[in-house]
Amino acid sequence: MAPPSVETARERLAAAFGVASMDAFGTFSDEESIAAAMAVEYVRRTQAGRLPRLARPVTQNESGILGIDPATRASLDLLRARDGGTDHTLFAAINRTASAAGARLLAEWLAAPLTQPARIAARQEAWGWLREQTVSREGLRAALRKAPDIARALGRLSVGRGQPRDLAAMRDGIQAAREAENALRDVGALPHELTRVGAFLGVATGLEQQLGRALAENLPARLDDGGVIAPGYDAELDEHRALRDDSRRLIAAMQAEYAARYGVTTLKIRHHAQLGYVMEVPVAASARLKDRAELVLRQGTASNARFVTEELASLNTRITEAAEQAARRERAVFGALVEAVLAEADLPPLAQALAELDVFQSCATLAAGGAWCTPHVTEDTAFVLEGCRHPVVEAALSAGTRFTPNDCRLPPEQRVMLLTGPNMAGKSTFLRQTALAVILAQAGFPVAAERAKLGVVDQLFSRVGASDDLARGRSTFMVEMTETAAILNQAGPRSLVVVDEIGRGTATLDGLAIAWGVLEALHSSVRCRTIFATHFHELARLVDTLPRLSLHTMGVREWRGQIVFLHEVLAGTAKKSWGVHVARLAGVPVPVVERAARLLKELERAENTIPEPLPLFDTQKTLPPPPENTLRKRLMETDPDSLTPRDALELVYALRKEAERT
Repeated sequence: MAPPSVETARERLAAAFGVASMDAFGTFSDEESIAAAMAVEYVRRTQAGRLPRLARPVTQNESGILGIDPATRASLDLLRARDGGTDHTLFAAINRTASAAGARLLAEWLAAPLTQPARIAARQEAWGWLREQTVSREGLRAALRKAPDIARALGRLSVGRGQPRDLAAMRDGIQAAREAENALRDVGALPHELTRVGAFLGVATGLEQQLGRALAENLPARLDDGGVIAPGYDAELDEHRALRDDSRRLIAAMQAEYAARYGVTTLKIRHHAQLGYVMEVPVAASARLKDRAELVLRQGTASNARFVTEELASLNTRITEAAEQAARRERAVFGALVEAVLAEADLPPLAQALAELDVFQSCATLAAGGAWCTPHVTEDTAFVLEGCRHPVVEAALSAGTRFTPNDCRLPPEQRVMLLTGPNMAGKSTFLRQTALAVILAQAGFPVAAERAKLGVVDQLFSRVGASDDLARGRSTFMVEMTETAAILNQAGPRSLVVVDEIGRGTATLDGLAIAWGVLEALHSSVRCRTIFATHFHELARLVDTLPRLSLHTMGVREWRGQIVFLHEVLAGTAKKSWGVHVARLAGVPVPVVERAARLLKELERAENTIPEPLPLFDTQKTLPPPPENTLRKRLMETDPDSLTPRDALELVYALRKEAERT
């Protein structure tokens, strides 16, 4: 679909919303107008040329929304996990809504956190009040469970695809809103947000009463099934129904009369799709009826014969007309009810109010059920998380397993954290839980922590985990570098950047050089709050030249030749990578692990260290030669054929002692 011109776009939008000019809704840029016109046209095409009821266009103020790029959203599993599912996501971990509309709004707020502390505090005040008012919260939750999806039902009704239960959704939704209003009544002064939302609840009572009188108690799924309008609501419909139903009683009486007249007790009067009403008798009885002048044989089967009479033909005409007139009248009454619903201007804000109440009670229920805090969001650059947890990982833990919380402090004087430690120790989890805490706090939701004080983040960047984009010809390392470039080109002093293993996709020295340069840029040029996780322990030397850099590492203990991951973030830096130990835990064959351990010792003895000071690498300097391998020299000087068994055993012992000394 080719984009329209700006003038055409504005004209189409004005026509779609029934106004003379889009200026009635505010000022929109050319790009916004074209995008909105294309969206409306897409909806029109997918709905067979009819537009559903659409909310009026509103300019989205990007300055009030936390910037989260697609790579960060994918990295953090906000609404959809990396495997494509929705179970292990932040949304699933915090969702306590009672309605479909509330769940949609919760996802919307989660995907677009705020950057205005006042708006964030207003949301917190609303659910914080409900957290303390247990009776009101439970009453509100009970009312919301009864609330149908008013917005979706209105959409179907507005494009002519509504069914009887969509009208019932309007009736039940208005009733649920009134019950929600009652749950918030007589409990003292309400917070501003609850007062604002509550003003939309006690509306459309006349429409509720009309729908209550009009709709039958047991509604069919489809209008064509009949029985939608309750008896007594429309006199003309009742008249047609009476004629239709009386005709059915006449058929029963006529069947009894024919059975007695013709002496066939098994005679039945049935309705046939092509023949109408017919008299059906067994084949054995049909022989003595064929000579009757008033009976006309219309059809015979192997077991039955079907006859018609003038009385049956006349009755068939009357019943068919009555049924058709009843169905026609019922459709007309249904259409009038739909028009009344669509003319009720209070329904869309009522639906929005119920959804917002559902989000507030969801947050209150979440905060009341665990160690969740109300974060303090400020205009400065403070950053304190105490006892922070990863809500998705915590939710996935088995019963009885405790998640290890961690603190995270990024004050202005130490706004960059260098985090070292082995794989499986929990670096990625720590990075993600910090980013998720920011998203939850600025969405106005509870945070999985003991205490949180966060200065507003304007943009969030998370690069955790490796991926490729082979369909577009990009390797894992190219994707890594592209995302790193996006961070360095877009982040600013109020941003938060959490990155893991920058430079791991290339050779060791190349990767170290890239990681070094990126860390320096984040510290000195971008000047943002940063958590920089890495395996390059050499970067710890930068603490002497980068004044706002702090060193942290993941706690690891070695016990009886095995490593134990403590999942704690501690001050300091890792002394080793523990990669060989992790390989053993992963099930790498023992000979390979032992060979790797021996090679590691050889490489460590080579002392191929990075020269100081910067520049990082001196291309003129050559590495010192490795020390002489005395064990190998002695073995090469020994003649095995000249050794006695005792001499060979003594040689093995001697070599072992020498190996232990080295």
